[in-house]
Amino acid sequence: MRLSLLALCVTTLGVGLAARAAEAITDPVRVEQGLLAGSAGRNPDVRVYKGIPFAAPPVGDLRWKPPAPLAPWQELRQATRFGNACEQPPFPSNGLYAGGPLPAISEDCLYLNIWTPAKSADDRLPVMVWIHGGGFTRGTGAAPGYDGENLARKGVVVVTINYRLGIFGLLVLPELTAESPHHSSGNYAFLDQIAALQWVQQNIAAFGGDPGRVTIFGQSAGSVSVNVLMASPLARGLFARAIGESGGSFGPLRSLADAEKEGLRMASKLGVTQDVLKSLRAKSADALIQSSDSDEPAQIIDGWVLPQSVYSIFAEGKQNDVPLIVGNNANEGGNLAPLEKGSISPAEFAENARRDFGPFADKFLQAYPASDDDQATAAHFASFRDAAFGWDMRIWSRLETETGHRRAYRYYFTRVPPGPGSRLGAFHAAELAYVFENFPFRLFYQDLDKQLGDVISSYWVNFARTGDPNGPGLPVWPIYDPQRDDVLDFGDQVSVQFRVDGAGLDFFDVYNRSLRASPPPAEKK
Repeated sequence: MRLSLLALCVTTLGVGLAARAAEAITDPVRVEQGLLAGSAGRNPDVRVYKGIPFAAPPVGDLRWKPPAPLAPWQELRQATRFGNACEQPPFPSNGLYAGGPLPAISEDCLYLNIWTPAKSADDRLPVMVWIHGGGFTRGTGAAPGYDGENLARKGVVVVTINYRLGIFGLLVLPELTAESPHHSSGNYAFLDQIAALQWVQQNIAAFGGDPGRVTIFGQSAGSVSVNVLMASPLARGLFARAIGESGGSFGPLRSLADAEKEGLRMASKLGVTQDVLKSLRAKSADALIQSSDSDEPAQIIDGWVLPQSVYSIFAEGKQNDVPLIVGNNANEGGNLAPLEKGSISPAEFAENARRDFGPFADKFLQAYPASDDDQATAAHFASFRDAAFGWDMRIWSRLETETGHRRAYRYYFTRVPPGPGSRLGAFHAAELAYVFENFPFRLFYQDLDKQLGDVISSYWVNFARTGDPNGPGLPVWPIYDPQRDDVLDFGDQVSVQFRVDGAGLDFFDVYNRSLRASPPPAEKK
């Protein structure tokens, strides 16, 4: 059945809200720290609160410490402007999800934003907390592409958050470990996310939200964050459902000891070899960013946020067991793994395979055959997609199904946005315009895209409401079955498909099993 026909019978979840009188939560709203005043959204049924602090500014001696409690304020606080974005290299002004001027950048950045359609605090609407992507080095919950009003109009309270990035969010040092009562360092980005979720638990009822129905959802690094939060014992009880879009963390993770050595190497680049922590806390943010490695920082097994690897926690059934939606896009490498010449030869592809996979290269080349330039180029992009995203998303849904007690739903996004960007295919982050129903004008979206956006966002909102994405007028989305390996394809049509990218994902099952069989990083059980 074609999507254009399906869209005729989709019941838009916002109809009931739009029909209401323009009543809403009235200001001031009282949270634990004081009184807040927001502003009306584009639609009078939605009220917006921007730039709400959820922890003390992590500056000075609080740099590289877990988020500290926030001091109360005495006067009415105007929550009408976004808070600072966290320290990061310059963000591309023409990025798809920039779409306009971004907030100022500062280490004082632990802010969240709320869109609520509630008429009163008694509405107890489901809550969706968005964790932005950006490789743990860039991004902000205030990006225009993450504006939550369209989702809110469908009957949910939407929250977007900031968290510390790059060296500020993930630095590991022996001195940091020594000063921690948990003998841990690093993973501050996830501690920020946990602090934001704790704030939501304590305060979201005042905005008409239900703290018992919190869904965390994120894309790319935000999806990795959702994965880590499902694994972390520190996040237990803070959310009831989870959605991960193109990002997981089931591969090998660094140990605390190895990460400490990397932190010391970074310090030495700044000429700091003694009193390292004191010296680094005295450095400017710009100096620290310039000294950071170009590689994306990563989460570690620190013994506190993550007592074991994410894979081990899920395999042993120790995860925060909640209903789950996960998936990835068909052409993740279109904008992440471009080829310098636009193509690759079979010989080059095979040479790269032998360099990257050693004794597993022949099995890899069987899964990704490359007999001519066109086939080798397609195999390059397909193998990047499966290695970087597809395998994580499939093993995530499999492990939750096999070791948890909750249902999982898996999707595959194949819709190619129209216009000049179509050369990238269904690229990394392409689904975000559909999830939030915020369509950047420069990609020349069509009516079919708006219809697909209504379908996808309705699934997400249904899931936030009940833990099941299905609802009236929507194609049935089956619970994931590892034996059938089924996905719901979000493309020009919405349909169930089986064994999508199966041969490649099966290869990475074998390859990653071999990595786990090697001596693993130290784990504290």
